[in-house]
Amino acid sequence: MLQGRFFALAQVVVFGSTAAAGTPLISEVFYDAPGSDSGNVFVELYAAPGTSLAGLALEAVNGDNGEVHAQAELSGIVGSSGFFVVADVGSDGSTEIAGADLSIEFDPQNGPDSVRLVDATRVLDAVGFGVFAPEQFFAGEGLPAQDADGGDGLSRLFANVDTDNNARDFAVAAPTPGFGVTAVPEPGSALLALAGLAGLGWFRRRRAVAS
Repeated sequence: MLQGRFFALAQVVVFGSTAAAGTPLISEVFYDAPGSDSGNVFVELYAAPGTSLAGLALEAVNGDNGEVHAQAELSGIVGSSGFFVVADVGSDGSTEIAGADLSIEFDPQNGPDSVRLVDATRVLDAVGFGVFAPEQFFAGEGLPAQDADGGDGLSRLFANVDTDNNARDFAVAAPTPGFGVTAVPEPGSALLALAGLAGLGWFRRRRAVAS
């Protein structure tokens, strides 16, 4: 019985979520700013520091017809924080997003809509948000995240964890470009902790049998 409980716990910790291992993730999407969106919205990515984003692109997918209505070719290197902010620009080429790592025209629509991170051959990550009718096109993962009201965005609960289910991974929150929470412990530390707990349980069981 004790061994079964530890095995179940190990499944939850190790297999309950998928941590980013070298693949960038979409960690935050702010698509509905108060007033005009132009130059005031952003998409935040999370990846290991030093990761190059060359060859990757962001795509905004229209929930009504499944067409890509906006695309942004990425460039740059992820800094020491692990966060990389892609900020939309206004008609004058400037952005209101402080500390943006890349300023480029990219303005996703309000939901139902989706944002994808792609390379030349595949989708690396995607988040869809809003309520999709049966005839509409959801290009995210699992179930769609909640549609954020004006002034709020969608933040990944743990920037480095992807369970392939947008409804589980994202929550409505105030925008925080360049900041976020990462999961602790990392998988290796979790396995070590489980091994220690399993050993402690085995030792206690032996003591109980001996007495």
